[in-house]
Amino acid sequence: MKNFPIPTLIFFLLFSTISISQNAVQDSIMLKKIYNSALTDGKAYDWLDYLSNEIGGRLSGSFEAESAVKYTEAELKELGLDKVWLQPVMVPKWTRGFKEYAYIEGDAGEKTIANICALGGSVPTPNLGIKAEVVEVQNFEELEKLGKEKIEGKIVFFNRPMQADLIHTGSAYGGASNQRYSGAEQAAKYGAIGVLVRSLSLKMDDSPHTGAMSYGDAPANQRIPAAAISTNGAEYLSTLLKLKPNLKFYFKQNCKTWDDVASYNVIGEITGSQFPNKFMVVGGHLDSWDLADGAQDDGAGCVQSMEVLRLFKKLNYKPKNTIRVVLFMNEENGLRGGLKYAEEAKRKNEKHVFALESDSGGYTPRGFSLETDAANAQQIRSWEPLFRPYLIHLFDEGYSGADIRPMKENITVLAGLQPDSQRYFDIHHSENDTFDQVNKRELELGAATMASLMYLIDMHGVK
Repeated sequence: MKNFPIPTLIFFLLFSTISISQNAVQDSIMLKKIYNSALTDGKAYDWLDYLSNEIGGRLSGSFEAESAVKYTEAELKELGLDKVWLQPVMVPKWTRGFKEYAYIEGDAGEKTIANICALGGSVPTPNLGIKAEVVEVQNFEELEKLGKEKIEGKIVFFNRPMQADLIHTGSAYGGASNQRYSGAEQAAKYGAIGVLVRSLSLKMDDSPHTGAMSYGDAPANQRIPAAAISTNGAEYLSTLLKLKPNLKFYFKQNCKTWDDVASYNVIGEITGSQFPNKFMVVGGHLDSWDLADGAQDDGAGCVQSMEVLRLFKKLNYKPKNTIRVVLFMNEENGLRGGLKYAEEAKRKNEKHVFALESDSGGYTPRGFSLETDAANAQQIRSWEPLFRPYLIHLFDEGYSGADIRPMKENITVLAGLQPDSQRYFDIHHSENDTFDQVNKRELELGAATMASLMYLIDMHGVK
């Protein structure tokens, strides 16, 4: 180590301090421009209006999904990006068919209508539906204890609610979701003929919530129909079972799984001025469930991601790295788009340094969840004073996003936008996920927050 004279050392320290201070001022000015532009001249809300109200629910393989591909491709081209293209990907196609019908039948034959919807990927019931006694369980352990003797020929009712005392509702959702995803696979092993799953929502209402499910490796002839029942319906059924354990439940659903079909990820980019072969990604998933228009999940994330590149173009910011917006197809029931993007990036030996996803709704932004090492986490947290004027305060380790996680092994930093989550699962995967549930200002604040982090990573690099 060299021994510098004291005056020289003081000069270096002073110069370094001044440089850091100037960078902070420059960054603060840029963030203010980003937020001002997003809030006074944003496009995200208009884009979402069209996606939601003109196109509607965008289930993979549907006409609406392909309309969304064409629409967003055209809008990205309108922004004057350096490159816009469609990345082919084969996706599953599942259709719901005619609306599901269900009722609870008492001892004397009286019937009470139940609100249900088929889980995504479920097989249909027989043409005349199914009617059987119901066995209520909370988890797979209870299922195993009951065994085939008490389950065979019956409908298994998974009634474990999301854990209400968890402040992070995503954790509550994750803690209850295995019964939806794997419930039918597990129940069929004990001879069940159908499955009902309590909707994954903290709200008590009459709207059932769909979502992806899987049969694992079970052959087609061992797959049983699976449906979600509304939270109010689940409470009523559970109460009634305590009074009348021999009651019967009837349901009929008409869903169908088709052969895979061709679709696309929609990609646009601004080429980096210094490091064109280093890539930063911002994105959301373009597909949604079919019960509503998918405004929050994940139309909001798509238009926020598009807005990031629009803001950079409008503010004449020329990024050092190449910045891509990726609108992934098929996150909801297959993750084919995210897997395809990661596969192609690896095949082309593309170096990705950062990826940011918005897939938690368009509510008020609170911060980011980070998947990275300690050095990069520390750098991002050091920018907290820059975000403080915009009430952004969360920079925690956690889950980034489903579509960008396939790149985890080959990328330095992944992040997920974290909006306020308390209302998200009230509408998630249900008929209530509609455009009128989105607040314009909250949506725009989220887009500006994403653009700000993208700018800071681009300016200062990763460790």
